[in-house]
Amino acid sequence: IKEILTGYGYKVLEAMDGEDALKVFHNNKDKIQLAMLDVVMPKKDGKKVYEEIKKVNSHIKVIFMSGYATDILYKRGIIEEDINFISKPMSPGELLKKVREVLDS
Repeated sequence: IKEILTGYGYKVLEAMDGEDALKVFHNNKDKIQLAMLDVVMPKKDGKKVYEEIKKVNSHIKVIFMSGYATDILYKRGIIEEDINFISKPMSPGELLKKVREVLDS
């Protein structure tokens, strides 16, 4: 994902897990336009990370992603149907289209 996005001119900040994602966000909160969060991450899941990020920037745009089947994620209440979501694995075209769509919304 990082290689694809940087190859198209996007600047990407990486995190190792949910807690690290919060640290990266807090250290760069004025520069980040979009957060891409895995639904399931070690130490803190994507939904919890997003809830904390939103407290600092209520207008932050986010794309959730997961390799788990979307119907299972919806049924278990892990994600809601009205969020920006992309399934893994995704093609470079799908990724770039979703990122552009969310940034332009």
